Amino acid sequence: INGQPGDLYNCSAKETVVVPINSGETSLLRVINAALNQPLFFAVANHKLTVVGADASYLKPFTTNVLMLGPGQTTDVLLTADQPPKRYYIAARAYQSAQNAPFDNTTTTAILQYNKTTTTSPPIVPVLPAFNDTNTVTSFSRKFKSLRNVVVPKTIDDNLFFTIGLGLDNCPKNFPKSRCQGLNGTRFTASMNNVSFVLPSNFSLLQAHSNGIPGVFTTDFPATPPVKFDYTGNNISRALFQPVKGTKVYKLKYGSRVQVVLQDTNIVTSENHPIHLHGYDFYIVAQGFGNFNPKKDTSKFNLVDPPLRNTVAVPVNGWAVIRFVADNPGVWLMHCHLDVHIKWGLAMAFLVDNGVGELETLKAPPHDLPVC
Repeated sequence: INGQPGDLYNCSAKETVVVPINSGETSLLRVINAALNQPLFFAVANHKLTVVGADASYLKPFTTNVLMLGPGQTTDVLLTADQPPKRYYIAARAYQSAQNAPFDNTTTTAILQYNKTTTTSPPIVPVLPAFNDTNTVTSFSRKFKSLRNVVVPKTIDDNLFFTIGLGLDNCPKNFPKSRCQGLNGTRFTASMNNVSFVLPSNFSLLQAHSNGIPGVFTTDFPATPPVKFDYTGNNISRALFQPVKGTKVYKLKYGSRVQVVLQDTNIVTSENHPIHLHGYDFYIVAQGFGNFNPKKDTSKFNLVDPPLRNTVAVPVNGWAVIRFVADNPGVWLMHCHLDVHIKWGLAMAFLVDNGVGELETLKAPPHDLPVC
């Protein structure tokens, strides 16, 4: 927390962050999950947290004992110092949804310290959910609503369905076993719609697009999965475990109204994936478990006051639906905010065309921009 693991770790016991507060005072806490690979539960012992915003957008306030944030997500909360003047742990620990995957099951701490409190008294410990408590995550995420009614795209121009998840690659013959730690000596990979994204090595996507440089990317990212299957089932064909590799983008016209269904898969294992979109905020109109069913699940859409965010936590073995208007021209990456997953290829990019006039046009990068 703020650069220190906390006093449950010997290495930082003396440098644990202390947050002073006066009795009766209300403070705004901006909580950011800056971890690379781990969603986190967050709580302050004996104190209620009133959520008022997330990802820089206001929300209808609601009170909770615990937050859950995926990597890169932010949550703004109000905390009132209404407890006896003592010392209280501020604590965070992992939420781990992937079955049998190793993770750091320790707890990081800071201390909320009421002024005029002796520093010798041990801090009060909060109750944090179990590491695999998906019910708490679901209950928390369902409380998110925009502060006021909002204008959500009702007519959809680009209706997209993206599967997201892991996979396995065959180990290259020249690789040592230490670099192939997947099942049966394979290498872990990840993909969207069976395409494992390869970051370009010489030019940025925007440079290649603006300057007409060939061979950097293609515009054939699939709008739907190439193969339909029981995405969250337990008997997925091994033929689906190895995705194709490519630097593929999906083209959008300026002003296009976009809906994306993000469907988790149980290839290798299912997991809660924090999916982040560069260049845009979007409305999360629905989330659920199992395979998304357009005939039934559209009735669950909140088109009145859905939350506006830039990162959506797609539920483990479930789905999320987002909507936005493509009014920011350029090339924008959509990827899993678990750092290891983007390295494995869990990403794609939208290429949004220019509109009409200077205000709807992105200028090309300068020709002397240094290459990657």
